[in-house]
Order: sequence, then structure tokens, then C-alpha cells
Amino acid sequence: MTLVRRELLQLAGAAIAASAAAQVASAQVPAVGPKLTQIMRKDLQGQGGVLQESVISVVEFGPGSAAPWHMHPGAQEILYTLDGSLIVEIEGEGTSTVKAGDCSIIPADLPHLARNESTSTTAKALVVHSRGDKDKPLVVAVKR
Repeated sequence: MTLVRRELLQLAGAAIAASAAAQVASAQVPAVGPKLTQIMRKDLQGQGGVLQESVISVVEFGPGSAAPWHMHPGAQEILYTLDGSLIVEIEGEGTSTVKAGDCSIIPADLPHLARNESTSTTAKALVVHSRGDKDKPLVVAVKR
């Protein structure tokens, strides 16, 4: 019974987080924003509480689309480009191009964005957030 309740709570939490992320994205991204599909959200086990949760998602950036400036309080982001090419800007660290097969690590608490500058192809990335405090929001919009 406890396992079923935990899974239900995890699914409810994932739905709430996805809804909140969609609201943040829709508030600051043009109608042609990236499409986020969360693959897994699970509490970490055997980590001594240092990391509480990993969230794994696939993000699709249509031609010319971008994620708004945002940050992840207490959560590191790993972005692995599956298809196409993305431009990643990290405040204080500059801009880099992350091509298919390349990876970018974005430290916790740093404002950043990702965009697809192609006018004809979709870019797709696997994104992993590892965070130590599930009580903090996963995504916070940053004004620019």
C-alpha cells in the first residue's frame, strides 16, 4: 500500500511540476517554444540524502525556438544533445554550441538558456537535473 501511495504521490508531483514548468515557459517564450517530455522523476536511493532526486526529460526545440532565461535552485543540469545543435548561454560563463553527441553541464543556481538557431531543423536534447532539495522549485524564471 505504501509503495502504491508513493508512486501516486510521485506521479502527482511530476504532473504539478510539469504544469508549473509549462506555465513558466509559456509566460516568457514565444508560441514556438521547446516541447518538454519528462521521462523519469525519482527519489535517489543510497546517496545519504546529499542528492534527493533526479529528473530526466527530453526537450524538443523547433526551428528558431528557445527556452527562456531560467535557473534551477540547488539543481545541476546536464544537457546532452541527441539531434541537431543548440546554443547554450550560461550567465558568467558565456555561450557554447552543443552539437548532437555533445554534452553541457550547467551548475546549480546559474541563470541560463538554450536555443535552436536553425530555421529548418528541430533539435532534441536529453536533460538530467540532479537536486539536493526537493522543497525548492525545479525551475525559476529569470528576468532579462
